[in-house]
Amino acid sequence: MASPNCAMTSSMDVATAGMALPDIPAIAAASRTTVIIVAMTNDPEPRWGLLAASMVIVGVAMGALFSLGVFLAPIQASTAWSRTDISAVALLAWVTLGIGSFLWGALSDRTGPRAVIVIGGFFLGLGLVLSSRATVLWQFAVAYGGLVGLAVGAFYAPLTSMVSGAFTRKRGLAIGLVSAGAGLGNFAVAPLVRWLISEYDWRTAMLLLGDLSWLVTIPLAFVIGQTRAPHVVSTPTEVAAAPMRPEPDLTLVQVARSPQFWLIALVHFACCVAHSGPIFHMVANATDHGVGMMTAAVVFGVAGLASIVGRIATGLIADRIGPKRTLIAALALQAPAILLYVVTSGTASFYLLGLTFGMAYGGVMPLYALLTREYFGQRAMGGAYGAIYMLQAIGMGLGTFGGGWLYDRLGGYSSMFASAAAIAAAAILLAFALRSPRAALPPPSPAAA
Repeated sequence: MASPNCAMTSSMDVATAGMALPDIPAIAAASRTTVIIVAMTNDPEPRWGLLAASMVIVGVAMGALFSLGVFLAPIQASTAWSRTDISAVALLAWVTLGIGSFLWGALSDRTGPRAVIVIGGFFLGLGLVLSSRATVLWQFAVAYGGLVGLAVGAFYAPLTSMVSGAFTRKRGLAIGLVSAGAGLGNFAVAPLVRWLISEYDWRTAMLLLGDLSWLVTIPLAFVIGQTRAPHVVSTPTEVAAAPMRPEPDLTLVQVARSPQFWLIALVHFACCVAHSGPIFHMVANATDHGVGMMTAAVVFGVAGLASIVGRIATGLIADRIGPKRTLIAALALQAPAILLYVVTSGTASFYLLGLTFGMAYGGVMPLYALLTREYFGQRAMGGAYGAIYMLQAIGMGLGTFGGGWLYDRLGGYSSMFASAAAIAAAAILLAFALRSPRAALPPPSPAAA
């Protein structure tokens, strides 16, 4: 029986047949990183290695997904597809990511994350390789919008659920670090993709991104493990030091019946509708104002780097003051940052605003998982957060598509930024309506126990 690694290699050989692939230092660096993380998981206290693996997997997956914003102008220039067409593919990718997040998350609650990550990693690489070969829009939509979106959904919700169960104390920091992986992916992948496009073309760049996805996600999946129970690797000291209060332990059906579940999902949805358009169209908007393509890609990467700081910072703050207060503060920073894009035009101002906006949109992201864990417990964490992530992914897709649609009709991005800022302000008001977990949750019924 062929091993998974052999199967992966065979698929890569078929996908790249007839093409001479360049020797890319980033591919070798990714392989070395994978080896280091595998060694970390052999430590007697392996959860930090699991956390590192989760960060890298999420980073590669989300970096690949968000890199479509860097591919946008080159794809438009070499095809007959409009920005609305390409943005519609991004919308499809976010919708399939959302559906996948719920399905993969619920599956990981039953089977553990390893199988989910292996399958997702295979489809991520395959989708990117097939996207690089697409010659008509429907092929690109199926490969990128379908396969890539569905594959990326296999990572964040299952890995966040695993990390949430593995850390008793410092849970906010741990989940913030997993979320920071997405920002790290944006910071690393966007300039890499831009460099590959400038050296070769967008098709070769996307093909190599698919190869990179295979080389990183599938090997790391085998060090993740199959653990599903909460707090399985917490130390005795941390268990003793954890707050002595009963935690919620709801089933997925009970979670779905809670009004707070739908309110968290609605806040997340509105938040992501607001910031997705500015993120996805950041490079295109900067180049429309005369910023060079490579510089614009670096601005995008700087915003991703700032989002890493924001995710870690809000995780630490949430451990002290709670996720609801932290979320309101981060949302209050995000809305004016988006609005400032309406009047931003110079390179220096794009860098400065990229730092501020990156801190804001990154800072909100780990807090929804923390709220889900705090309100509903670990039992159905994968499915519950997967469902919330499904709705936010649809929001990400709508915001991304809306930005392209408004651009094609109005000839600029100002209306997108103004609309997004208004939606971001609405998310702040919705967040205030969240009740405390103990007041919000119904007592578990004996039948559901």
